[in-house]
Amino acid sequence: MSFGSATLTPRALLAAGSIAALWASVAVAAPPTGQERAEAAGRGLIGTPAPALVLHTIDGKSFDLGALYGKQAVYLKFWATWCGPCRAEIPDLVPLQSKYGDQLVVVGISEDEGPVDGVRKFAADYKVNYPVAMTTPEMQKIFPGITALPTTFILDRDGRMVQKHIGLLHARQTEAATRYLAGLAVDAEVKRVDDPSKMSAEAVAQVKDIPGVDLSKIPSERRSDVLQALNSENCTCGCGLTVAKCRIDDPNCSTSAPLAKAIVERTLNAR
Repeated sequence: MSFGSATLTPRALLAAGSIAALWASVAVAAPPTGQERAEAAGRGLIGTPAPALVLHTIDGKSFDLGALYGKQAVYLKFWATWCGPCRAEIPDLVPLQSKYGDQLVVVGISEDEGPVDGVRKFAADYKVNYPVAMTTPEMQKIFPGITALPTTFILDRDGRMVQKHIGLLHARQTEAATRYLAGLAVDAEVKRVDDPSKMSAEAVAQVKDIPGVDLSKIPSERRSDVLQALNSENCTCGCGLTVAKCRIDDPNCSTSAPLAKAIVERTLNAR
């Protein structure tokens, strides 16, 4: 089976399908338009080798991602301090990293636009025990289409991308996936799927690119407040979604557009 110019070997396909299936029991289907965008953005990466990047971590060190390939699996996690689901999964990721440190490395890529000191303090407060780096334009080109947080790219021990997961990681499924990637016994039934890139996106995610909201005009130090507000307040059009997710799934909604504008103005005037 081919994805773009890359061809999945039977081994890579089985790994990709198996990892995807471990979250199948907790996946919640997103409305089609948003889901299709998220799937299309990551489809070409599944089954391809990850680049050998050197990251500059928030503690001033260099971290060679390529040095892990052939040795350990990697959870490359795009997140932000303002993202509720991102914060919620950290207490599960910390013990996971401690328990499987010889087989797995979690790498956090912060999408925060404020000072790095804020991310550094956050990581210390949450006792984060894995490397964290700030996102860069280079990272955004290599991993395109990250429209919601958290988004996790899962790399096997050979440095091959086997899954893109949008939304909150659940402890039980994440540990099962970790054990599978490490070649350890897995206390779960693993089923093969034909196309792992078509797994449904998790509903528990925070949107960061919102149609009709020009974040470039918002001061960088206030964008996290605006995004948090847009992702927490519900739209009143009857969709049952937050304003941010309604804008994603129906950019022509006449209700969410003025709501988003009002939320932005109110948030910016709050201080």
